Amino acid sequence: MKLTEKTIVAALRRNGYKATPQRRAVIRAIANSIDHLTPADIYDRIHLDHPGIGLVTVYRTLEVLATLNLVCELHTGTNCPSYTLSIPQHHHHLVCSDCGKVVDFTGHNLTELEERLARESGFRINNHILEFTGCCRTCQEMPGTASAAR
Repeated sequence: MKLTEKTIVAALRRNGYKATPQRRAVIRAIANSIDHLTPADIYDRIHLDHPGIGLVTVYRTLEVLATLNLVCELHTGTNCPSYTLSIPQHHHHLVCSDCGKVVDFTGHNLTELEERLARESGFRINNHILEFTGCCRTCQEMPGTASAAR
């Protein structure tokens, strides 16, 4: 099941959070985008229609949504993560370091590796984030770019 603004609002309420107009605006911005958005991107998209919403509100809303696994947080090596709606199953990312394209992938069981790392390190692992960075096919095929020469 794909998450929608309506299902996210229902999930917020089920978990004891209010669906404030500010939260709804943030959710709508994410739900209406096919891209991973930074908090600044989200702020820029909602600020014209909702000038009273500050960047701190965007960050706090994203924190709640991420805690409830309603948005997917992506770390691309920059100082600022980006967000998109979560997909129902746990997944990982391929990130193009040239154009920023993100491809979600699933179906790779990391349970054995996670168990071995926990055993060897003494960590109790609660979750993991796996992202591969590289160069997408489109960027590789662009003549005259450093990526094409690799």
